[in-house]
Amino acid sequence: MKAYWMRIFATIILALSVNQAGAQVKSIDPRLMGKAQAGDAQAQYQVAMAYMQGDGVDVDYTQAALWYRRAAEQGNPQAQLNLGQFFEHGTGVPQDSVQAAAWYHKAALQGVAEAQFKLGTFYEQGLGVPQDATQAADLYLRAAEQGNRSAQFNLGLLYDNGQGVQQNYGQAALWYKKAAEQGLARAQYNLGSMYVAGQGVPMDYVEAYFWLNLASLSANGSRQQEAINARDRVATRLTSSEIMNVKQRVSKWVSDHQK
Repeated sequence: MKAYWMRIFATIILALSVNQAGAQVKSIDPRLMGKAQAGDAQAQYQVAMAYMQGDGVDVDYTQAALWYRRAAEQGNPQAQLNLGQFFEHGTGVPQDSVQAAAWYHKAALQGVAEAQFKLGTFYEQGLGVPQDATQAADLYLRAAEQGNRSAQFNLGLLYDNGQGVQQNYGQAALWYKKAAEQGLARAQYNLGSMYVAGQGVPMDYVEAYFWLNLASLSANGSRQQEAINARDRVATRLTSSEIMNVKQRVSKWVSDHQK
């Protein structure tokens, strides 16, 4: 009987040891936390990231938002962007488009391309700021010039539709192509359609077929079916040799971009 209770006692001690070890593991590096509490903005940002990603601690969006705010108030541009995203989606804080726009604005002023893009969408849609397509176009341009493919696509759309800028199919095609070359399916589809219509680019069914092929591979759901249908319509205007050559180009493009 004594041996039985000894085994039970040992099992309890082992379980407590495992729990204590686990508790010790789930913590933020004390040196990092010390720096953050002392006001180091980069450390505050790293602590926020740890809470957001569950790195060493349980995921806690409220704590992440708190530390992002502390870093953001000291001018950390990535913290400003992330805090804006938290306010946009109501993550760890109440959803607030005005606050989201304000933090995106601060990060955008520091040249953060993603913040410029996000703030551009807010101006285009009138979220948290007055609707202003011209301001949206300016912000998209700043982000697009830094290579942000979503901004490149949205800027192409504005030129395509003459919103916030003078309608210019050549500029629309140029920005669609930049985004298309980065693998954005919507841009590939729109660029292919412009080659079909000869808008902003010379009418060219081979190029149209190439970009619509890529769009059909990159898109999802109804957009994918739309791209497939457009691709197949263009195929009826090509020779078997042209179709084979384009498919080879598509395979090489996909292989190169996967690398």
